Amino acid sequence: MMEQYLALKREAEGSLLFYRMGDFFELFFDDAKIAAEILDIALTSRGEHDGAPVAMCGVPVHSADGYLARLIRAGQRVAIAEQVETPEEAKARAKREGKPASKALVARRIVRFVTAGTLTEEALLNPRSANRLVALAEVRGSIGMASCDISTGAVVLEDCDPDMLGSELARLGATEIVVPEGWAHGPENATPHDQGAFSSNFGEDRLASLHGVATLDGFGTFSRAMLAAAGGLVGYLDHVGRGTLPLLLPPVIRPANAGMVMDEATRASLEIVESQQGGRKGSLLAALDRCSTGAGSRLLAEDLSAPLLDREMIDERLALVRFWHSRPIERARLREVLRGLPDIGRALGRVVAGRGSPRDLGQIRDGLAEAASLRDWLEREDDRPRLLDDLLPAMAGHGELTDHLTRALIASPPTERSGGGFIAEGYDPTLDELRETSGNARRAIAALEARYREETGIASLKIKHNGVLGYFIEVPSRHGDTLMAPDSGFTHRQTMKGAVRFNSLVLHEEASRIAEAGGRAIAAEEAHFETLVGMVTACSDTIARCASALARIDVAASNAERAAEGEWCEPVIHEETGLEIESGRHPVVEAALAKAGERFVANDCNLSQSDRLWLIGGPNMGGKSTFLRQNALIVLMAQAGCYVPASSAKIGLVDRLFSRVGASDNLARGRSTFMVEMVETAAILCQASARSFVILDEVGRGTSTYDGLALAWAVVEAVHSEIGCRCLFATHYHELARLAESCENLSLHHVRAREWKGDLVLLHELGDGPADRSYGLAVAKLAGVPAPVVKRARHVLEKLESARSETGGLAAGLGELPLFAAAGSAEPEPSPEHALAERIRDLDLDALSPRDALDLLYDIRRSID
Repeated sequence: MMEQYLALKREAEGSLLFYRMGDFFELFFDDAKIAAEILDIALTSRGEHDGAPVAMCGVPVHSADGYLARLIRAGQRVAIAEQVETPEEAKARAKREGKPASKALVARRIVRFVTAGTLTEEALLNPRSANRLVALAEVRGSIGMASCDISTGAVVLEDCDPDMLGSELARLGATEIVVPEGWAHGPENATPHDQGAFSSNFGEDRLASLHGVATLDGFGTFSRAMLAAAGGLVGYLDHVGRGTLPLLLPPVIRPANAGMVMDEATRASLEIVESQQGGRKGSLLAALDRCSTGAGSRLLAEDLSAPLLDREMIDERLALVRFWHSRPIERARLREVLRGLPDIGRALGRVVAGRGSPRDLGQIRDGLAEAASLRDWLEREDDRPRLLDDLLPAMAGHGELTDHLTRALIASPPTERSGGGFIAEGYDPTLDELRETSGNARRAIAALEARYREETGIASLKIKHNGVLGYFIEVPSRHGDTLMAPDSGFTHRQTMKGAVRFNSLVLHEEASRIAEAGGRAIAAEEAHFETLVGMVTACSDTIARCASALARIDVAASNAERAAEGEWCEPVIHEETGLEIESGRHPVVEAALAKAGERFVANDCNLSQSDRLWLIGGPNMGGKSTFLRQNALIVLMAQAGCYVPASSAKIGLVDRLFSRVGASDNLARGRSTFMVEMVETAAILCQASARSFVILDEVGRGTSTYDGLALAWAVVEAVHSEIGCRCLFATHYHELARLAESCENLSLHHVRAREWKGDLVLLHELGDGPADRSYGLAVAKLAGVPAPVVKRARHVLEKLESARSETGGLAAGLGELPLFAAAGSAEPEPSPEHALAERIRDLDLDALSPRDALDLLYDIRRSID
């Protein structure tokens, strides 16, 4: 056995090997140690190899999916080695080979590799998230990208500029990336695969063969890089599936410049589909998603990840949202229907991949039937938008398949097909006869049990069944001798603790009838299942289009529902470069405040050609970052085809969206916080265009005061005069306000705050003009910084500001400030009046008791006498 295992392990190419042994998948050696730690299961040992115990652990076959999911999430790949013959077949083979049957080893074969991007099982997938596999190939300096979600079969091919590879991969959010072996430009975590598969000729031939066409011209004009990437994708899927390919729909070309460009840093900053803490909670997607189906949620995530640049397509999506927004009663009815729909796209993916079940066929049947009914209803609605009219034809035309599945399957088919019972009565008369024979035999066994009880006088006699012995007669031990008599007609089979088991000729005959009829019935059902799978597979393209149409309708209804909840508006998209947002809000922050019973303070944003760069000051925690992000999110949502959280919005199309708000270390890549900030800023300065929208927060704060101010100054000038894009720039550098004198398209704004009785009150309102000060010490006090530290900071601040005034500006240098005078020089003592004023200002009046206040007055009186 160990020789067989080691041979399979070499074939597993570094993957963990699930080695089937009866009802368990076993792991050995280092695989067992890795899996036991990840899965938190017992690590044992079995025998020895090279003089050392063999580490071992295992998981039950019936619950393997849950363990596989945990291993995949931990970054592992798993090779599944199944038994490909029964023990009886193994013994027969051994005899043919002249070997002892007692030493026959069941043959095993790796039937599949389980990887992050090749999952189809319902238990392994998040119903509301896509699971995308991406293959990359380079041909003459151009990179081709082939992406596929094999759970639904959608395949998209596109070309990518090498400089934009990171941004495009961030858009796709791939769970696995495949590259040619030895390719130097792939991501660090990419999976290498045979270079020979990444050939444009191979890709062209495989796609044509898969879809039964002589040429791919009917699908579009593909570049050689696209075809090479497609070849790598199909070759990899063929490899991990061991010759069985999943559902792959005809490829769709994504044209260059099809959507708004956002780099990885921007996506992370805006928390579009995932928060910075990880997971969906706290993301824009979570705040927007009101979809009734998993397919709708997946499509909404795709829309938000790739906002459109085509104004006509945006308007079509918005028109469909408007249609449902204006019909609240019909929208509620639609959402109720959608909630009852199965995920036919993923059910189809499992069926075509050879991992389907009767339940999947039942879901396809029910989904297609509901889609046809929904289409009949929607066709009767007046004033339908064009996009809805385009979607409706995909929801019909499956009547023959639906009728056949309805006749063939029971109402609620099981997940497992090995036990049969999923083909409906009346569909196959021969199958019905076999079932009747099997049923009659079972009734005969019940009658036989009653007869034996009467004949033996043993009321506790029972006829039972298990998978090892089949049918047997069981009596308590005290009655065993009665049936042991030679003339009893019973044959002893097994003695248990407290019971004895027997067989009889009549029972054997009835059991044989059941086994024969049952086996033939299961074989008949299996044949029907394969026929139904073939019928569904033949209609896979049209079923997939139906699933896509339902998802698009669900997304529109979801957006309408969310807009009605939040009183959001329909944005107006135009080709100019303006941005007019009235009473804009941050959708995620507003939702969080609403849960806490608080109100979000809305603000306007009006960027025109003559006023396209706003310099925004004000205190930390005052809402600058929120204001920046909310406007970026409103632009993104509008171009994705959503209503937006504002009272009105007019948005000139944005080609690229950049967000540099906050930064953190990336120590794994050797980058400090300031280095990350500069890399992100450099990307903006090098890639932004006049049609871009940029939000920048606190550029330069990660280094010294002079360096930071100089960098911020130069960046503002570059954005204003060289790029000429719409930009919101938040800063604490008051000196930047002077740029309003030389930059004609720059205006000054601030988030308002007030100090009241020594405490800072943040108003979260945007005002015109520069900020009067940063309120940093007030924020520090609000955060709980000890009073002596705040007091000392205030004293230092006064010295700095005084020195700045006396020396004509900050550029005079710290060496001229009294605070930083040369060592040994004495700092002048403050005047008594100044000292008294400082003492009174630092008092915490609310904490003084009447007695303390009186003592303090006496003390002050003594100090001035």
